Amino acid sequence: MRSDHQKLKSAIGDDLPIINLSSSSSSLQRSEVARLIVKACEEYGFFKVINHGVPDHIIAKMEEVSFNFFSKPVTEKQQATPFGYGCKNIGFNGDSGEVEYLLFSTNPLFIAQAQSSNSISIDNDPTKFRSVVSSYIEAVRELACKILDLMAEELRVHDTSAFSKLIRDVESDSIFRLNHYPPVLCSSKNNSSISNSTNSCKVGIGEHSDPQILTILRSNNVSGLEISPNHGVWIPVSPDPTAFFINVGDLLQVMTNGKFVSVKHRVLSNSAESRMSVAYFGAPSLDAKVTTLPELVTPTKPCLYRPFTWAEYKKTVYSLRLGDSRLELFRK
Repeated sequence: MRSDHQKLKSAIGDDLPIINLSSSSSSLQRSEVARLIVKACEEYGFFKVINHGVPDHIIAKMEEVSFNFFSKPVTEKQQATPFGYGCKNIGFNGDSGEVEYLLFSTNPLFIAQAQSSNSISIDNDPTKFRSVVSSYIEAVRELACKILDLMAEELRVHDTSAFSKLIRDVESDSIFRLNHYPPVLCSSKNNSSISNSTNSCKVGIGEHSDPQILTILRSNNVSGLEISPNHGVWIPVSPDPTAFFINVGDLLQVMTNGKFVSVKHRVLSNSAESRMSVAYFGAPSLDAKVTTLPELVTPTKPCLYRPFTWAEYKKTVYSLRLGDSRLELFRK
């Protein structure tokens, strides 16, 4: 295992681990891709995927829809019911940032209700919005499941669908969020490759980990995302609109008995351009029991976390501030 200094040096010099999914065609290549994914999850909890298989036209249409929505007057965006439109306020406990967002369930029945909201439409046709969003969600869900299955294979888990079946469940509580970080000029230029303060830039979304299983993130070609694989040290992530960025969520850390790391990350509004991102948060059903997989518990590595339901953990998440530690509350 590399030292923290070596990990940090690698992250700076080589950027994040890059996984080429087109290299998984043969069994030998698939095994190597799976090994690299697991290594990235252990060391960073975060990696970049290229040649991911999500069609370009689906991505382009989703970005067009996002910009179209956020360009509307605030009064129209606030009418985006039953969806959750928010501006600057994040959650229910006082967190805020330079961001506006649209948050909703990935359940097809929920998305269908968009037809009753004229503020979420393409050419004044809400059914077009539903079609674009549904196609994008289906594509990134499949990408998430492919990645999760590769993880399970490398971890020698008996049921290689142990992770992916949780987000394939028809009752999955997965969510989807469109984020818009409007232009906010920094007070001074920061050219350092490592940032330890936000003095010159305003926070879009503050430090946090994602509570779900896995996050699939894509953004336009505007920077701002940073990760902290080492406590207190922030590494800027170079944007790449042709790729997806994957990060381990809290539940996956629990299920792998701490082998994978649910990495802290944040977004800074640090340019004169708008940053737009789309995030898929893969989660189990509310009543799903989250437990550490037995293959990852050994006499020398006892189980770190007690069993709990996703509903229980989600309730805890909503009761805390964005950057608060939650997993410690569920340790044995």
